[in-house]
Amino acid sequence: MRTPWRSVAARLLLWVAVIHFQFMSGLALNELLYFRVISPEDIGYVFSAAPAKDFGGAFTSSYNEILLVPADPIDGCEPLANTELIQGQVILLERGGCSFVHKAQQVEEAGGKAVLIADNVVENDSLYLDMVADGSTAMPSIPALFLLGRDGLMIRRSLQRHALPWAVISIPVNVSSLGSFPLNQPPWTLW
Repeated sequence: MRTPWRSVAARLLLWVAVIHFQFMSGLALNELLYFRVISPEDIGYVFSAAPAKDFGGAFTSSYNEILLVPADPIDGCEPLANTELIQGQVILLERGGCSFVHKAQQVEEAGGKAVLIADNVVENDSLYLDMVADGSTAMPSIPALFLLGRDGLMIRRSLQRHALPWAVISIPVNVSSLGSFPLNQPPWTLW
């Protein structure tokens, strides 16, 4: 049986993207976690994020549909004001103002299941930062992930454009199945 040309092309494109990504970021493909935005559709892409190095937990469950809620305040350095939306969801924060650990602790205390911390350098579309413990005694147990600045900006812009309080995501996504899954990464990011 012949392999369909599209399948071969998709696998070749994924291989080239992985090699480029490893060269540009210094991270291996298996060091990242992936999530897919289901809604709104204009950002319905598979995004990559880097897990924190020495704090936070791992995903013990897979969520086919969970909300990605932008925090209020967006930097997450103060107690979160929108706790009614945060309970049991994944929370989107922005880097800056306080440590990554403090941000994850604020989300965990508000009842969030995980935190995505987007770089505050919105032009960043390829460099992942290592999120490390800050030396405090706080050790949040929820998963904490670093998101590229351009990705965070585009997600927030889409939510504002559609006047939505959240996006619906699937997390984590198994990228090894991308051969049969549409290779649909954000057009502004090459990975």
